[in-house]
Amino acid sequence: MTLVPAVRTARLRGPGRGERRSVLPAPVLLVAAMVSIHLGSALAKNLIEIAGAHTTVCLRLALAGILALLIWRPSLRVDPRAYPGIIALGAAMAGMNFCFYAAIERIPLGMVVTIEFLGPLCVGLLAAWRPGNLLLVGAAGVGVLLLTDSAGATSWTGIGFALLSGLGWGSYIVFGKVVARHTSGNDALALAFGLGALVSVPMLLSGSADLRLDPWFLAGSVAVAVFASLLPHAIELKALRGMDVSTFGVLMSMEPAVAALIGLALLGETLRPVQWVGIAVVVMASVGATKLAARRAPAPVGTLVPSRPVPDAALPVP
Repeated sequence: MTLVPAVRTARLRGPGRGERRSVLPAPVLLVAAMVSIHLGSALAKNLIEIAGAHTTVCLRLALAGILALLIWRPSLRVDPRAYPGIIALGAAMAGMNFCFYAAIERIPLGMVVTIEFLGPLCVGLLAAWRPGNLLLVGAAGVGVLLLTDSAGATSWTGIGFALLSGLGWGSYIVFGKVVARHTSGNDALALAFGLGALVSVPMLLSGSADLRLDPWFLAGSVAVAVFASLLPHAIELKALRGMDVSTFGVLMSMEPAVAALIGLALLGETLRPVQWVGIAVVVMASVGATKLAARRAPAPVGTLVPSRPVPDAALPVP
């Protein structure tokens, strides 16, 4: 998950000096971003089988933080009022990633992404609260219950980690909006990534017995950091310059389905028909929440929106 400048800001400024307009339609770019995120997640699941979730997520956070600092080179001259929010944002990102990787170690990727989707969905519904939202909340709950109908034993531990990941995702959105009031550009995001790296490196070294120095494993870890964090951010930033936030939210509501398809194609994670129905129900609830949020007043210039689906940004990374 990443934070990117809102559409309204981008449209007022237009393309940067010397920047080329993309030849690909914005929806195509968004699909590419979703595929990138979950290709990274599928690769991470293979790395988890080699070194475990703890080592894999610590290495991913460390590499993502280092690359973010090198690429975005954030200024340390940040409004002091932003630092508590940046610390909270970094903690939310780290917690979300730890729980996400612990979840995909135990249950299918599409199931994890759909369950954790409840976090941003609830944030969006609470921010644009109407009595009718109870129907959307209920629909999303029914969708998740359908997901638990598996052919074998259900890992409730995996489901619990997915729910905690959703809580981290929702917290990430809330803290991201707080930080957005006092920062601009990618500084806050890069600093939060850097904080995640600062926290994860000692944890990584403490479990050094599981750390593989095999070049292919390290290359795979770099690929996860790029495909699941940095590349989607760049793609979605370009896509958002060509569409309104409501359309963005509706398209990104497809993410649970994309994750399930990638899990099926690359990891052989089959789901029962009733579980596919559950994913469809959650997706429809997300689209409904996006449409409700789109009726609100447009976001002020300079706010942030998420690069992964958040109905309220249609309100605003791991």
